[in-house]
Amino acid sequence: MFLSKRVMVTGGAGFIGSHLCEALLAQGAEVLCADNYFCSTKSNVEHLRDNPRFELLRHDVTFPLYVEVDEIYNLACPASPIHYQRDPVQTLKTSVHGAINMLGLAKRVRATILQASTSEVYGNPERHPQKEEYWGNVNPIGPRACYDEGKRAAECLFFDYHRQHRLRVKIARLFNTYGPRMHPNDGRVVSNFIVQALQGKDITIYGDGTQTRSFCYVSDMIRALMSLMNDTPDTFTGPLNLGNPEEFTILALATLIIDMTNSRSRIIFHPLPVDDPCRRRPDISLARENLRWTPEVPLREGLTSTIAYFEELFRRQ
Repeated sequence: MFLSKRVMVTGGAGFIGSHLCEALLAQGAEVLCADNYFCSTKSNVEHLRDNPRFELLRHDVTFPLYVEVDEIYNLACPASPIHYQRDPVQTLKTSVHGAINMLGLAKRVRATILQASTSEVYGNPERHPQKEEYWGNVNPIGPRACYDEGKRAAECLFFDYHRQHRLRVKIARLFNTYGPRMHPNDGRVVSNFIVQALQGKDITIYGDGTQTRSFCYVSDMIRALMSLMNDTPDTFTGPLNLGNPEEFTILALATLIIDMTNSRSRIIFHPLPVDDPCRRRPDISLARENLRWTPEVPLREGLTSTIAYFEELFRRQ
């Protein structure tokens, strides 16, 4: 008799987590979604509640959890400055204590565990594009350090558990990801610009708009995460850059969103926040080689779906 895998997704009611839960269920897995709703919402997974293979658990990963699972995707952590700077001590605890607790669980049940790390481990990079071998340029005492250094510490813990306990670990460094179910008030550039454009407000650019980002649509990211978990040998740990290598200036993104929403919003400029990276683009050579993966959704196509999501969200309010 075939028994489906039991998979836990921490941060499963968040933007990326909810899409991952959805994709895992579509592949026949049993899914345990754990979330404390610090920066997520139950509505992201409400459409999954009637699925008999889906279970929703309110839990904070800074406390131990005792469940039986085959795989763990550790996505729990605020990922936008507005959210992670609201309570920086708790953000650091989520990355460090959360990693310790989830690694301890994986060790006990001999599960494979994937850590959703971040491009922020590179800080304000002095190398471009960023390769996994680059150690980064991070300010350890700045206002973003609770997130940046927390994720770096979590990677350290994952590798130490792998070396010391032979735990099967996978580490993905996620670059900017966007799509439906982004929080309208998370302060991320794509959601910020779309919300401001749809509401006819000034579009706020921090800096002169020449800083760059690379934007990966959420369905492409989910494919990559699941491939890293399932299609690589146990000995392959990463870290692995996951993102879209196409680079856009922030000003170009704002102009495109104004055009796509037929908005009358003006673009205004404010000073660049402390330690905000000037350039961000992943080198995904390792992902291409090991996952046979490359992003497929062009920016305009992804923005069309994302704008439609926010339009519907505002209609319901």
